[in-house]
Amino acid sequence: MSGSEARPAFGLSFDPRALTDLLQAPGDIRDLALDQLQKVVNAQLFGGKLTEELAGYRKLYVDHRNAWRLVYAQRPAPPGAVHRTEIHVVAVRPRARHDVYKTARARLGIARRPIGVRTHAARARSPQLDAQRPPVPKPAPPPYAMPGLPHPAPTSNSLKGPAR
Repeated sequence: MSGSEARPAFGLSFDPRALTDLLQAPGDIRDLALDQLQKVVNAQLFGGKLTEELAGYRKLYVDHRNAWRLVYAQRPAPPGAVHRTEIHVVAVRPRARHDVYKTARARLGIARRPIGVRTHAARARSPQLDAQRPPVPKPAPPPYAMPGLPHPAPTSNSLKGPAR
């Protein structure tokens, strides 16, 4: 930092696994994440609030494609720290398949909430689809149902006039 920059508003801490995430990220993602974190620490940027199990945490979109996310919390700093509040980084991971959020929940020891009965029923696979049924034979077409042929004349004994 140069002398013209303001003093950071918050301290910064990392979950050790989040620091590993950051170090293992591609170089451009790492640079962008560090730039975003500097803005957060200087109170120039605040990430979007997360909900449900991760309520109280925030997310940052690291890259312009929104493929990478950073999950952090703003929390009281430990006693004796220079700042009263710190930014604690929990995870820096790809957004694909909710990887960053699953990882953050796992690192925080948050188990997934059980889903409701209706939600479970809506997502469940019908047991009838799993049962093996013998194939039902298709009925053969009638012999006169060949395309292009006329239908046969009715074969009834009720012809006009007396039968000879």
